[in-house]
Amino acid sequence: MTLHLRGDRVIATLKCRQLLGKYRIERKVAEGGFAAVYQAFDTIEGIRVALKAPHPGYVTDQTLSDFRREVRMLSRLENPHILNIKDASFIEDQFVIVYPLGERTLAERLRSRMSIATILDMTAQMLEATAYAHSQKIIHCDIKPENMLLFPGNFLKLADFGIAKIAQKTVRGAGTGTVGYMAPEQAMGKPSFRSDVFSLGLIIYRMISGQWPEYPYDWPAPGIGRVRKRVTSGFVEFLERSIDPRPRGRFRDAIHMQNVFRKVRLGVLRKHNLPVTTPRGWSSFGRVA
Repeated sequence: MTLHLRGDRVIATLKCRQLLGKYRIERKVAEGGFAAVYQAFDTIEGIRVALKAPHPGYVTDQTLSDFRREVRMLSRLENPHILNIKDASFIEDQFVIVYPLGERTLAERLRSRMSIATILDMTAQMLEATAYAHSQKIIHCDIKPENMLLFPGNFLKLADFGIAKIAQKTVRGAGTGTVGYMAPEQAMGKPSFRSDVFSLGLIIYRMISGQWPEYPYDWPAPGIGRVRKRVTSGFVEFLERSIDPRPRGRFRDAIHMQNVFRKVRLGVLRKHNLPVTTPRGWSSFGRVA
């Protein structure tokens, strides 16, 4: 990763077919409140990349400081299931962060039905990414399908640590995150590892049931009948604990969530007569007995 950061303000707006240094902008692929992501072609390496740039109207010293923080945070995370940074620099007075370009997001994949084998594979990968982040004392704070990128072979990478926080004894935020995926306490400005667990639980439940649990997150959630048909009672308990609206009712972090998933996953594989294999990329961050 190349890192060249300075304090200049950004005023440019990126346009399709624009050449920015060695990158030719091809199209906008995503847009958030403070930044946009573009598909670009690296004219030197001959590959397509994702290029993230702040919106001109939102560029302040604080915005650029937040971008620098994201870069530095990602530079300390080394896991195959976390999206790495290829470059971060000012190019022609435009600050950009360059990432590998995925084929699609998990949100796009969710538009079509997923087999149990695929669901278990996706779950294993997103838990691996988040458990690793938690082992490094980092709370993602914005886990959602749009921030999970799929590469060839359905290889999943967790992206966008822009509002992630380093865990301390007391963490305070301003309700940052995405409505519909945030845990209740995160919406109140009190994110924790358990907040990421809640977001992961919502996504896993959606993959299995085809429906999103909604506030106030009463149990049983919509679509529970389909869930019970597709997985075991142990897996249902795993889901219920993951999306408990009470923080203390949940797994305390993704490490513990991952360890329980290791066990309940086996029951689902046997229920569907699927081969018992070791999920790709799994590490151990302190197993729970």
